[in-house]
Amino acid sequence: MAQRVCIIGGGVIGLATAYALVRDGFDVTLVEARDSLGSETSFANGGQLSYRYVAPLADAGVPLQAIGWMLRGDSPLKLRPRFDPAQWRWMASFLGACRTSVNRKNAGHLLRLASLSQVTLQRWRDEDRLDGFNWRRNGKLVTFRESGSFAHARRYLADTVHQHVLSQADCAQLEPALSGAPFVGAIYTPNEEVGDCHAFCQQLAARLKASGRCEFLLGRSVTGIRHAHGAVQAIELGKEKLGNEVLPVEQLVIAAGHRSPALALPGVHVPLYPLKGYSLTVPIGAQHRAPDISVTDYDRKIVYARIGQQLRIAAMVDIVGFDPALEPKRLALMKRQACGTFPNAGDYDAAIEWAGMRPATPSGVPLIGGSGYRNLWLNLGHGALGFTLACGSGRLLSELISQRSTSIDMQGLVPRTA
Repeated sequence: MAQRVCIIGGGVIGLATAYALVRDGFDVTLVEARDSLGSETSFANGGQLSYRYVAPLADAGVPLQAIGWMLRGDSPLKLRPRFDPAQWRWMASFLGACRTSVNRKNAGHLLRLASLSQVTLQRWRDEDRLDGFNWRRNGKLVTFRESGSFAHARRYLADTVHQHVLSQADCAQLEPALSGAPFVGAIYTPNEEVGDCHAFCQQLAARLKASGRCEFLLGRSVTGIRHAHGAVQAIELGKEKLGNEVLPVEQLVIAAGHRSPALALPGVHVPLYPLKGYSLTVPIGAQHRAPDISVTDYDRKIVYARIGQQLRIAAMVDIVGFDPALEPKRLALMKRQACGTFPNAGDYDAAIEWAGMRPATPSGVPLIGGSGYRNLWLNLGHGALGFTLACGSGRLLSELISQRSTSIDMQGLVPRTA
């Protein structure tokens, strides 16, 4: 009889993990606190599947740059210090990772995982005919407003195989929507992709249901994890008016995003903190001219991705605690900046506003693997790259639970255990 794996978390990471496990012959129970799947951080993220440009936020110069940002009213970064030891521990570790050598090493780990994720998604699309989420290989432009940041990119980001340096004129020729935009140049990666993360989650869920090997427990929050003798035995599920239900588990995966630290057992190190981001989903009409190629405005830290007949605009890093509320000033700033860059890209007055909590590690590298408990696994901390890294992360975890050799070297990805 197939072994059953229980997964806590119904976002893109949990669903991709479930899909990889079912493909490998496991039975799965997926537990999600909300009544629907892919409804939090996976709901309206940036939409870019950015496999080549995966540099962590932590880098040399970022702390000084961040001070300058915080003195500006239009800063892409906002910090609200709290009486929260977790916030201060996270920021101290983040500062420790802000070194060029550390950044390069962590970027290598992310690039290795991203490459596997791209190959894995392609396999699922080819072998399983997985579609229905507005996937396209449309390429990506990382654009620069300042000559200094562009020069840095030419030195450190571009290579002759996957990425190309473009002048301002080159950008406008490749992407007509950039004509007149205030960019001095760009790095172009032709093989980057785009998709609707929420629709991807729904497609995975439909395939999992059709498999007959995945059970979904929705609207059920995990209130505790029972363990003994170095192994997990059961999870406690809260149920309104009925008290807790105990669900025995054989293998348990925590993939609950920024809520994961609350589930950590003694000795399990989960250095996550939520980095709040925002998005606008702008309808595109026949009269509009939105960019077809994905665009990342490097200096303003804003990403643009055309998803079907909508333009997804995402930005901001707010370190403000566990507060998912929409903040009108931040959204208004995003809209003004987007209108200034692409004034005819869509109907900005009809934009749908959203905010989500990205679960980030200080290094920017996710935690994938064992926890120190024999049957407890982690798949979390993907930050702003959850959609990009989900398929590869799910595949790796299924390989680990299967006790098979992993598709890539796990260096840098394995959680630290006590």
